[in-house]
Amino acid sequence: MPVEFLSGEQEKRYGRYAGEPTPEQLAKYFYLDDTDLQFIKGRRGNHNRLGLALQLCTVRFLGTFLTNPIDVPMVVINYLATQFGIDDTSCLENYARAETRWEHTALIKQCYGYQDFHAQPNHWKLVRWLYQRSSLGTESQSLLFDLTTARLVERKILLPGVSVLARLVASVRERAANRLWNILSKLPSKKQIVALEKLLLIPEDQRYSTLDRLRHSPNKVNAKSLVAAINRLEEIRNVGVGGIDLSHITTRIKFLARNAAASRAALISKMPSAKRVATLLAFTHELEYTATDDVIDLLDLLIRGLLAKSKREGEKERLRTLKDLDAAALRLAEAVEVILDTDYQDSVPDLLMPKPVLPWHRFGVAGK
Repeated sequence: MPVEFLSGEQEKRYGRYAGEPTPEQLAKYFYLDDTDLQFIKGRRGNHNRLGLALQLCTVRFLGTFLTNPIDVPMVVINYLATQFGIDDTSCLENYARAETRWEHTALIKQCYGYQDFHAQPNHWKLVRWLYQRSSLGTESQSLLFDLTTARLVERKILLPGVSVLARLVASVRERAANRLWNILSKLPSKKQIVALEKLLLIPEDQRYSTLDRLRHSPNKVNAKSLVAAINRLEEIRNVGVGGIDLSHITTRIKFLARNAAASRAALISKMPSAKRVATLLAFTHELEYTATDDVIDLLDLLIRGLLAKSKREGEKERLRTLKDLDAAALRLAEAVEVILDTDYQDSVPDLLMPKPVLPWHRFGVAGK
């Protein structure tokens, strides 16, 4: 079982001081309240009081006891020494060599409720929590390891060796994955499984498998791409797994589909039978939704493009006719100027001017 998923940084900071604690961490983990002071003040000698305080705050901060209890940043020692009013911290050298430190470890566990990693029932509860998290979530093993470490520190369970915890995380996650694969592999019928397996084959007239071809979306916006996208969607639907209800495990399905989309068909074909069928089912089930979205998006882009083209052509036609409209407007303005020009009207002969028609009948006189 591979457990080499931890980074060098994770291994370095696991159960150790990776650097100096921040002021916020000092205030949260290294401040001694009245209960802590009452627990420590009865010890003889500054080295015992300061050493016990170091071990207490270290296990509170790291979740484990250090082999060398004084192997801590100097800022921590000074912070605790200030609370006791101790000026000379060199007395801790005596504490590191004394057997009293082992007694203090047992005393802290007893008084503050710290438990060993394999103690029951907390170990069983941790495994159950890990299994549920692995079954429902999509965290990587590395992130799951960090989450488990934080949970142990919070629950006052002493951290085990780094390899012990890494193997536990890997084994529980693998168990949850196997269960998921077995459940998914039993959902499709034999006919559907055959159709899924055919996705891994390379047709005679092509260079790539059907799976590798279908995973690529159209990358151009034109009518030919729209037809190709529709044909792609129809081919995916013909596999016949779209009607299988996977709503109860949606999150894990999407995770499996992403892994399948990033894996070559040759690699998927080498998977165990249950994992292979589960991976192909998840991939095809999600790909149908993705292909449908691709068709709708492509159609939307084409319609927008046509509308934009029509708008541009309309504006171009309007700009083309503006010159004629401007010329006609200028001629109309000149004609109106002539009509409204009184000097021009006076210069026109009477014969050319129309005579007004008066309403003589209103005055009882016959029109002349």
